[in-house]
Amino acid sequence: MENSSDNVAAAAAISTPAAMDVEATPAPPRQPPVQFAQKPNFRPLKAHEISDGQIQFRKVSVPPHRYTPLKKAWLEIYTPIYEEMKIDIRMNLKARRVELKTRADTPDVSNLQKCADFVHAFMLGFDIIDAVALLRMDELYVESFEIKDVKTLRGEHLSRAIGRLSGKGGKTKFAIENATRTRIVIADTKIHILGSFANIKVARDSLCSLILGSPAAKVYSKLRAVSARLAERF
Repeated sequence: MENSSDNVAAAAAISTPAAMDVEATPAPPRQPPVQFAQKPNFRPLKAHEISDGQIQFRKVSVPPHRYTPLKKAWLEIYTPIYEEMKIDIRMNLKARRVELKTRADTPDVSNLQKCADFVHAFMLGFDIIDAVALLRMDELYVESFEIKDVKTLRGEHLSRAIGRLSGKGGKTKFAIENATRTRIVIADTKIHILGSFANIKVARDSLCSLILGSPAAKVYSKLRAVSARLAERF
């Protein structure tokens, strides 16, 4: 019995240090949590910073017949461009053109092109109330074409085609404008249309039909159908 108790004690003595060794093993160090890089937050670049500090220019020529209207409406053109769009504007009397340039506080570089489109639309003959929409809204365009691009007409045939386009007292032109939400300028044989892409296409198709000889009543009926379709889409 004594031998067996001694054996048990010896076994306990042998096993105890081993157990203590296991307990004394230090725990592995805890890994620090992975920190992901924060999303960079850059302030928007100003117009003069995008072009490496260089000033950008646009020049719009003034045709002779628009010189007097430009003088009368200069303040109405100057105010929205200088105060709202933050673009410098001046009239070069020697070269007879309107010059535009960006400045340090111009908020967006696209403002320069918008202002150039606005001035160009006025030179084509659009009213300022209509042309100023180019500054306020995106996706507005000016499209120009000539009557000879649709059909070669000369003499009285050309005069009658221009008459069909405008109608009695401008009735046909106003009807197309109101149905398609566009603005149309008929300057001799040139036609300019201001509006969105889809609306310009509808107006242009109606004008081309009139040039090719369609009666106004037929064009009106087509316009009613197309404008109803456009209203449903929107």
